[in-house]
Amino acid sequence: MGGVHATARIAARADGRGGTALPVLESDGPLALRRTRGTGAQARVLLVGAMSGPLGGDRFAVEADVGEGARLRVGSAAATIALPGQTKDDARYDVRLRVADGGELHWLPEPLISAKGSDLSVVTRVELHAGARLVVREEQVLGRVGEEPGRLGSRLVVRIAGRVVLDQELACGPGAPGGWDGPAVLAGNRAVGQLVIVRPEFAHVPAESAILAQGACVMPLAGPAALVTAVAPDGLRLRRALDEALAELHIR
Repeated sequence: MGGVHATARIAARADGRGGTALPVLESDGPLALRRTRGTGAQARVLLVGAMSGPLGGDRFAVEADVGEGARLRVGSAAATIALPGQTKDDARYDVRLRVADGGELHWLPEPLISAKGSDLSVVTRVELHAGARLVVREEQVLGRVGEEPGRLGSRLVVRIAGRVVLDQELACGPGAPGGWDGPAVLAGNRAVGQLVIVRPEFAHVPAESAILAQGACVMPLAGPAALVTAVAPDGLRLRRALDEALAELHIR
């Protein structure tokens, strides 16, 4: 199988002085990690794409491990664009996140854009201890301006204290099961996104089901967590909907 294989790794640990250290910040191939200026106890890392991709046949992975008492925010410098490669193999992007008791992770990458002719599978797996805090944002844009999308499959799995609270899949584009563009799924929209928010206090006062600004909706999960989903005609309006949802839920 052709393509580039690369795995980037981040480990965040409380430094004993009220801050967060990054003992592991390991870039690999096209996945370049850069520490940026943090705020308070929170360390910040930016994922910078060093080359185009993922292309057909590529296998990318990013891992983040947040220890007890550490706070980490991870973003990306630009959108990720899935492109067709020289081979007909599909591409795969795996994200593996772990957060210990008392740790906090904000995983806030820029959107993933599925370009015409691409074939990408994205799998995000999150393992949390009972006292962990989390915000994960996923945004997917189907095609560039005026372009039909490629095939895109995504799966998001979240476990808290070993218990699955979310296991969700979506497939879009050529070859995906029928109905993905119909009224029950995207209804003709070309951007779809979600937020998973985990807070220990949700175990006592769960988030309430609601339709929020810009058409985003919030749903409590079977655990100290909530799921926000939204669809929009484009990535800009999708981001606005998700940002307003975070503001409504008083999450910073």
